[in-house]
Amino acid sequence: MADLIKADELKNRLKKIPEWELEKKHIERTFEFDDFTDAIDFVNAVAEVADEEEHHPDIDIRYNKVRLVLSTHSKGGLTDLDFALAERIDTLSE
Repeated sequence: MADLIKADELKNRLKKIPEWELEKKHIERTFEFDDFTDAIDFVNAVAEVADEEEHHPDIDIRYNKVRLVLSTHSKGGLTDLDFALAERIDTLSE
């Protein structure tokens, strides 16, 4: 199981995923699409990647906006798993 990332290392890790925002014990990003169908297609692609990584985001869908929240719940904060998944998700939206 991955270890929690220390606070001083978080800023460096966030440089690789600049669109993501650090909150207390998670990172999050909102993606915007042309319409609901595009948003759902993106969510389905995220689901495939999440299953491959065996790490799953919290997902909030609001018509054409998708908010993803990443945290390693079993550790109570952020681990390498969260940042690896965020990087993979970013490639889906390019």
